[in-house]
Amino acid sequence: MQTRILFAALGFGLAAWSQSLLVLNKGDNTLAIVDPVTFAVKGRAPSGPDPHEVEASEDGRTAYITNYQRGNGLPNTISVVDVAAGKALAPIDLGALTQPHGLHFAGGKLFFSAEGAKAIGRYNPASRKIDWVMGTGQDRTHMVIAAPDLKRLFTTNVTAASVSIIEEVERKVGPPPGRTARDWTVTNVAVGEGAEGFDLTPDGRQLWVANARAGSVSIIDVASKKTIATIPVPFRAANRLKFTLDGKLALISDLGGDQIYVVDAATRKLVKSIPAGGGQAGILMDPSGGRAFVSVGRLNSVAVVDLKTLAITGRVEAGPGPDGLAWAPAVK
Repeated sequence: MQTRILFAALGFGLAAWSQSLLVLNKGDNTLAIVDPVTFAVKGRAPSGPDPHEVEASEDGRTAYITNYQRGNGLPNTISVVDVAAGKALAPIDLGALTQPHGLHFAGGKLFFSAEGAKAIGRYNPASRKIDWVMGTGQDRTHMVIAAPDLKRLFTTNVTAASVSIIEEVERKVGPPPGRTARDWTVTNVAVGEGAEGFDLTPDGRQLWVANARAGSVSIIDVASKKTIATIPVPFRAANRLKFTLDGKLALISDLGGDQIYVVDAATRKLVKSIPAGGGQAGILMDPSGGRAFVSVGRLNSVAVVDLKTLAITGRVEAGPGPDGLAWAPAVK
């Protein structure tokens, strides 16, 4: 009880007690299940070969992991883990949807990118089937985000230096007059070279994109589907970009350097560079709003960033080569 009171006083709240931190380790192909308060590893499960991103179902009981597997001839799969039991389940066979990478779970379904197919897909856990696929026509369709209303999807396309905005629209299909049908359209927006990590502002009006090779962040107005600003940021190879829960700050991990960059969303200015150790990758915001977790590959750890002081206050040692991060209910 005293420990719970202490962490509540520090601003971490009871949300931290109902969650577990999932850490995907590329170094040993495992998924670590971590207590976000004590940082103890509570469980570990195999992730499948060449793991890159992890996402939990909305109830947090199931974790999904993309097995990227570039050109090695192995089946195209998304690995599945029962988080509570800490064990692997049967993987999802993606067939021709090669090189899966980005993941986003929303509306009871799992959206994923397939770089080799220049497409995104949607998996329905209830039917255990892929029930929708949409092509982008862009090289290296890498990450995917679904808008809260599920009527818009966004992808970064690394080699194409673009973002795809995929929208559900209503179109006329008469006769008879007034008959309509639902369809999807794709708009590709040019951004900077190496577009990879990105995030929607909490109000959904803007999409910020970290351009890994251009040393910049592109800001897209979602309504007009146009790039409205570009912010210079001195990273070597940006990996992920995430907003704090209040939308006031954007954190950018530098895979090629040793810093975490912090940009003020209102002024669009760089306000802090946080030395982290090198090889920064996945970023995850604590549901309490007080902390961010950032994978640091060179140190085989996950940095814990205090979002008030913008300083690293701890490290989670969950396995070698940490990358993707996600939340799930605590393992009991």
